[in-house]
Formats: sequence, structure tokens, C-alpha cells
Amino acid sequence: MLNRRHVIASTGLAATLPHWALAQGRGKTAMVLAMQLEPPGLDPTGNAASAVGEVTLYNIYETLTKINSDGSITPLLAESWEVSPDLKTYTFKLRKGVSFSNGEPFNAQTVKYAYERAGSDKSTSKDKRTFAALSVQVVDEHTVVLINKEIDPDLLFLLGQATAVIVEPKSADTNASQPVGTGPYKLDNFAKGSSITLSLRPNYVGVQKPKLQKVTFRFISDAAASAAALMAGDVDAFPRCQTRIVPQFRNNPQFQVTLGGTRAKTILSINERRKPLDDVRVRRAILAAIDRKAVVEGAADGMGVPIGSHYTPGAPGYIDTTGINPYDPEKAKKLLAEAGVKLPLELTMTLPPPPYARQGGEVIAAQLAKVGINVKIQNVEWAQWLSSTYGSPYNYDLSIVSHVEPFDLVNYTRPEYYWGYQSKAFNELYNKLKSTGNEAERNKLLGEVQKLLAQDAANGFLFQPQFPTIARKNVRGLWKDMPISCNDLSSLSWA
Repeated sequence: MLNRRHVIASTGLAATLPHWALAQGRGKTAMVLAMQLEPPGLDPTGNAASAVGEVTLYNIYETLTKINSDGSITPLLAESWEVSPDLKTYTFKLRKGVSFSNGEPFNAQTVKYAYERAGSDKSTSKDKRTFAALSVQVVDEHTVVLINKEIDPDLLFLLGQATAVIVEPKSADTNASQPVGTGPYKLDNFAKGSSITLSLRPNYVGVQKPKLQKVTFRFISDAAASAAALMAGDVDAFPRCQTRIVPQFRNNPQFQVTLGGTRAKTILSINERRKPLDDVRVRRAILAAIDRKAVVEGAADGMGVPIGSHYTPGAPGYIDTTGINPYDPEKAKKLLAEAGVKLPLELTMTLPPPPYARQGGEVIAAQLAKVGINVKIQNVEWAQWLSSTYGSPYNYDLSIVSHVEPFDLVNYTRPEYYWGYQSKAFNELYNKLKSTGNEAERNKLLGEVQKLLAQDAANGFLFQPQFPTIARKNVRGLWKDMPISCNDLSSLSWA
């Protein structure tokens, strides 16, 4: 973590220099980006933390397809592809002359290895089901065929996400600390608790050669320290920054501030393995006690849109389900009484570091107290949240986290997932959705899926965040909208 005293102390010194001079001091070929969370490792195929992909996707590792800021799909490691009429067979033509950073060649065999590894019994990928359904056939060195057991119109998008990166077989097991990929950058240094530095590979062969020779990611979770680092010139850009610091930069001519759309869902996770949270009436009572608009103000400083299910406005097939569990404290009390819950109900809310979680937790705890639910807040570090909340033994009652993956409804079919939701009706509906290729029919089924999750109060669905980015005025190429959590360094430059 950046030392806050150093950052604030440096502000006074930096004030004697114009901001353009600070940027030029790094030169036109270097840039410093900030991140709220430190990645727990650098292998996105085995870790669910979005921070891993924010550093590595399209930078260290590459995928067959690339997801752009507008959500469109373009070639990356694949030059082109053909899809069969039944949407089950995908034939990819691969780019030639590509190598991994350790000198090993990229070819169809490495694609086969990467996907079979991701779908194997030993895989810890959050998208294991997607890859387990794929049969990978090598036609020749630069042609690979994927045969999908399921119809999935979103497969080309999924193959551009961080879990689909192509890894090199000899180095795959050590990628968390010594990442090897086909991307334009290689790891220079990982200073735990402080920063990650990447440098441009001189022999990179790719779609677009980056302009920046060196990029440093600094980890700054504290809002005051973030603002100070930006003002001091220690940081050039902060994608997905804390919402609380945005107002002080909006009218500063030396900075640009953008507010982008996302597919992220900020939710109150409910551990349905625990009583009385396994009772749908109790979960509905929790949702009825929550004023989503107040949560958006308190957790995200108003930068968010209330949601009623695990789906976001702007996504295909979205319907407004916020009316299924509206704010109604009196109804919450009645539901708790119907469920035979003795008040006060004592619960623990385990919160990771992001401000939306910590700030939102305080708001929700106060709202739940009004209906007889006393919430003890437990703040934990990100690594602890991943290991014992998201991971077994699922040691929590309630939590708050943003799920940033666009197509993650599949997690509600997984009884081993951290919230423990189980529904035969949902599984049947989801499987029907996955096997439907007609767009209109898919959208109709997506609406039914959203309604069912809302009616089951599968989680406390709170809001779709709008991620702000603050950067120096002359930084170019930053994503405004973020269909996935990614920092695409190949597009960045100085004006």
C-alpha cells in the first residue's frame, strides 16, 4: 500500500511544479495507473479477483478474441473465425509468428492445453463449466476447432475474458508469481503491498504495438491518499477510482473525469447455508428493509442505478425487477414474524476493503436495525475475504461485493458457490436459456431468469455501479465504458 504520509507530504513539493512538467518527467513512454485493490496473484485462470485481470488481461496474457470498451468483439490471437449455423462449432485461424515471453511458440496445441486445463477436474477457474463443455480439436498448427456441448451465443465474448487467456504449458503452474504470456508486456517487478511494474517486450508481435514502454500500477485503497497522489502527479490515471474523490477534480482543468457504464452488479450477498437465511421469507424481509436509493447515495455517492436482480440495465433482455422486493420496512417486520424469527436477529456482515462495501455496509446495517435485525460489521482484507467468505468455509452471514463479470448467471446453478443458492426451477430455466439460439426467445428467458432470482431473494440486489475515472488531461486511450474490468495498456498514450 502506498504510504499515505509520503503521498501527502509530497503534495507540497509537487505544487511548485506545473502538472505537465511532472508528466514529462516520466517521459512520453511511461505512465502510472492506480488501483484500489492489489491482485492476490497474477494468474487469472485460477483466481476470481477482478484485480488480477485488471493488470494482466491483454497486457501480459492474451485471448483468442478481444472485448473492446463498447462491448464489441475483435480478433486478437485469432485472426478470424467461422461459426456453424447451429452455434456449436467454432473454427479459429490463429495468428502466425506469435511467441510467449519465455520464447516458446504460440500455436493450436497451446490453445488446446489452455482450454483443457481450464475445464479440468483440478481447475479452479470460475468459468470452469464453460471450458468443460468444450471439445478442442487441433487441425494444424494455426487452426483450432471448438465444439461446444451447449449452445452459447456469448462464447466469443467469454473467450475474450481473463479466464480464457492462453497460457504456456511449461510455465502455467508458476504464472501467479512469474507470469508468462503472449501479451505486449512482461512483469518487471511486483512489490507486494505497493506496486506492479510492467515493461514492453521488444519482440512482441501483435495487433497493436503499445506506445508506452513502462507502466506501473500503484495500489491505493484510501480515498484521501488517492486524491493526494493524483494532485501530486504521482499517479497519471485512476480507472474505477473511489467515487468520494470525484467532486474535487470535476472542475480542475488539469484533469479529465469520466463516468462509464458497466455490467457490474453490487449485491448484498446472503449465505443461504445458514439458518434462518435459508428461509426465503427472511431473505425477502432483508430486501424489504433496504432502501436502494439511500444505499446508492451512501455507498457510491449517487453514482449507480438500483437493480432488483442479478442483471443490469443495458444488457440484452434486461427487465426492471426493482418492484418485486420494494423498500417496505413494515412488510419486512411481518415477513420476519411469519418466519418465526425471534427478534432481534443477530447477523454478521463481512466486508472487503472497497469503499462501496464499507460505506454501503454502514447504511444497510442502520436500515436493518430498524426492523429488528442487528448487524455486526466485520471488516476484512481482500485476501481474507477471498479465502474464507468467497471460499470455503464460507464464514459469513452477509457481505457486499460487486460482481463485474457480464455473463455470470451461471453461478446460481452452482450449489458450491459462496452464497449457496439452490433451485431446481432456476437450473431448468438456465439450461433452457443456454440451449436457445433465437435472440427474441433468449431475451424472454432472460426476463424469466431475472424474475425468479428476485422472487427467491437469492441475494440482496442493490445497484449497477457507474465507475469514474480520473486522469491527467493529456492521457489518451482510457476506456470510458467498461463491459469488463480491464486496463488495456495498448491503447494508452500521452497527447
